[in-house]
Amino acid sequence: MTGAPTIDVLVIEDDPVAADAHALYVSGTPGFRCVGTAHSAAEALRFLERRRAEGAPVALLLLDLYLPDGFGLDLCRRLRAGGHGADIIAVTSARDLATVRQAVSVGVVQYLLKPFAAASLRSRLERYARYRASLAREGEALGQDEVDQAFAELRSADRSTLPKGLTGATLEAVAAVLRASDVGLAAAAVGTAAGVSRITARRYLEYLVETGRVVREPQYGNVGRPELCYRPR
Repeated sequence: MTGAPTIDVLVIEDDPVAADAHALYVSGTPGFRCVGTAHSAAEALRFLERRRAEGAPVALLLLDLYLPDGFGLDLCRRLRAGGHGADIIAVTSARDLATVRQAVSVGVVQYLLKPFAAASLRSRLERYARYRASLAREGEALGQDEVDQAFAELRSADRSTLPKGLTGATLEAVAAVLRASDVGLAAAAVGTAAGVSRITARRYLEYLVETGRVVREPQYGNVGRPELCYRPR
């Protein structure tokens, strides 16, 4: 996310060892900075109030749901009622679907189950950064496609679980080429821009189609068969 503002993160986790590990993961992800850890809901509220009073509100919370002085989703409700607008990634062992539904209803943007690998957290942070970047400009959305693309960034597949033979770096390079274009692109054009062969580009493009991030559509020319072109959903 070159040129994008650093995203300040507060880790809210009752286990000090886990909190330190999560803070390390966050600070090791380009574009993110862990500005503090809190081990209870009350401590988190005090930290967030202080940052807001200083004119430096936290952008993102990494929130464990099982805190010693309350349930994490209750903290979410208190924050929203108090006017705090930080986005929230739940990091928890809570697997029951009722909790997942409640998490969505209070504005949790990602839900990561413990235990997890550092790569899984990094993947979600990177998705969140792309989501923020896609909505960073002022004004109104150009249309439904722009809104769909922003939300698709949060839903995109985990780079730590890519199919065999695909790498996260090349996938991001291919996706970046599409995001930078105003029109649909053929696999050959994407491959040239991303520095890979047409066949390799097509493999990644088809994966992006399968995971819902990209639309494939024929482009008709003057003669011959239509060419398949790809554009962000």
